[in-house]
Amino acid sequence: MKHYLIEYKPFLLFLGKFLISYLILTFIYQSYLNSFDVKNHEVDGFTQVVSNQTEKLLLLFDCDVKTMKHPTEPSIKLNYNQKWIARVIEGCNGLSVIILFISFIIAFSGKIKTTLVYILFGIIVIHILNVTRIALLVVLMYHFPEYKEFLHGVLFPLLIYGTVFLLWVIWVNKFSFYAKKSIEK
Repeated sequence: MKHYLIEYKPFLLFLGKFLISYLILTFIYQSYLNSFDVKNHEVDGFTQVVSNQTEKLLLLFDCDVKTMKHPTEPSIKLNYNQKWIARVIEGCNGLSVIILFISFIIAFSGKIKTTLVYILFGIIVIHILNVTRIALLVVLMYHFPEYKEFLHGVLFPLLIYGTVFLLWVIWVNKFSFYAKKSIEK
């Protein structure tokens, strides 16, 4: 057994750091969400921010867009050309993807300053991409409603998770402690 622990130590350390950071961040996020009254249709602050930024992005392109609190559920309605096109719920705000991203970076850590800067960079990239994703979804679902499932369920998740995967690959190959060991060999 000791032989296997020594042999698989790098993997076990990665797995341990990933799980611990993921569980801690998820607990913090869940505590944050629990501070909002879902029964009274209260929307968490970050989802409101994402909705407002999506509206502002579309307004930059002179779109007819308006956000409003949904009257019967904890979400924000997005109206485009005076038609209700989408709703932004907690799962759309990108924080779960950001938690996954951060946990992986921590698990494949590098120097502390580099790690923190890269995490901040990744959060910004994911957030901007997510707001852009929602804005594009609204416009595309207005013009092509028949492709709603493909756009929401396939194309845009592929874009978000593909970008996160690319950020991970760059991190592991350029900045993590693993990258330095690979370069030295």
